[in-house]
Amino acid sequence: MIQANLRQEATEMIDWDKCPAVEQKPGKVSGAWVFSGTRIPLYALYENLASGATVDEFVEWFPGVDDKQVRAVLEHEAQALRMALAR
Repeated sequence: MIQANLRQEATEMIDWDKCPAVEQKPGKVSGAWVFSGTRIPLYALYENLASGATVDEFVEWFPGVDDKQVRAVLEHEAQALRMALAR
């Protein structure tokens, strides 16, 4: 449970507004960031990757999410981390 909370907090620290692969709407999944056009929360990706899943497996297990969305999310996060480290 603690790990899940940490992963959710980590997704909240990044400015996801600039990532077209995700969206956030107040009445959708309690306002969590989700993959665009789905109800699949972003933290589901991190939980699965942390458990050893591959991007291909995640896409297979979560219909509606495609590998381009997942890769866009990972690249957006990597860019945010690079910018934070450069400060």
